[in-house]
Amino acid sequence: MVDPSINEHGGKLDKLQLIALAGLMFLGAAFVYSATVRAQSPTLPWFEDIWVRQVLWYVIGLGAAGAMCLLDYHKLARWSLVIYWATVLCLVAVLIPKIGSTNGWGARRWIDLPLFQFQPSEFAKLSFILAMANYLSRPADELKQWPVFWKAIGMILLPFLLIFKEPDLGSALVLIPTGVVMMYVAGAPKRYLLTLGGGAGVLAVLALADILFAPHALRLPVQEYQRQRLLVYFGASFADANASPEQRAEARALQSKSSYQGKEALIGVGSGSLFGKGWRQGSQTALGFLPAGAAHNDFIFSVIAEEEGFVGSFLVLTLYAVVLFTGLRIAGQARDRLGKLMAVGVVTLLFSHVFINIGMNIRIVPVTGIPLPLLSYGGSSVLCSLIALGLMQNVNIHRKGY
Repeated sequence: MVDPSINEHGGKLDKLQLIALAGLMFLGAAFVYSATVRAQSPTLPWFEDIWVRQVLWYVIGLGAAGAMCLLDYHKLARWSLVIYWATVLCLVAVLIPKIGSTNGWGARRWIDLPLFQFQPSEFAKLSFILAMANYLSRPADELKQWPVFWKAIGMILLPFLLIFKEPDLGSALVLIPTGVVMMYVAGAPKRYLLTLGGGAGVLAVLALADILFAPHALRLPVQEYQRQRLLVYFGASFADANASPEQRAEARALQSKSSYQGKEALIGVGSGSLFGKGWRQGSQTALGFLPAGAAHNDFIFSVIAEEEGFVGSFLVLTLYAVVLFTGLRIAGQARDRLGKLMAVGVVTLLFSHVFINIGMNIRIVPVTGIPLPLLSYGGSSVLCSLIALGLMQNVNIHRKGY
């Protein structure tokens, strides 16, 4: 045990981060309401409104985050491998047809429970951070050993491959920067990481070329809608080189359909101008250009940008910046390597989500199904985001005070 006399500045929550989180949750509830209220059935009871469910998940998530603050993260780390393997089993279970449920794209990502849908990939991100931080908190000299290094890579690849199989490329991809940054901060040799990065980069380029340009029989086994999103992003034609005029016309129609959501989201962002059109005055959602099923999920940032303009967008980015930079401060003041790695993992995960989601709203990255933390609608996402931030506050409570 640590002598309390040397930790007189510890035991406190980071209030600035909490204020930013409160701001994000307020905006999330307000704009989920704005994006869905017109599409709701007038006969639907108020407690079944989507924005009400979002607020309920905020309340549950805050309770879980508070409970997380009460438990010393060192005790939690002792169970990290058990939690990690439990979520891996859930990722396997969701791939079983009679257990996992699908969406309109055929993706199998959820397990239906009596009151809500459970999305294992969201919880896998959190368990991955716990297990990875616990594994990497060993002496730095051990990380120079190839077996130790490759075991860490294996801890990244296992959930990555299972989530990719669902398929959920966005959730799978955020594991890579999270794990690599944690390894770098832990002290893994730079030459190992550079070698790994170079090899992964070459494989990614070859895989991308195969998906975009190889004949159908030789392509990697990815979902057709994923390939179409990549073709849209890179501006490549949907039609083969030897396609007939009729096939080319069909390909152009399909390409227009596949790029529709991304184009409408970008129109929403651009049409907001400086101060926006006003809350609930956005034409993209009101007129149905941005589909109701997507506006409150992956494209919530477009709704905010259209209705509140550059000022609202800047406010969102500022709130996220406060959360991330206070997270880095918590990591820097952590009592030990374990706490530092946990905080770094949470910060990197949140940054990856924010960058990818906002990036696809403004078309700097391909469209992929990944939520904007605390703003996008979704129970599993909100719950895991708040638990992760509760874990970071836990590290701050037990920070060094000398």
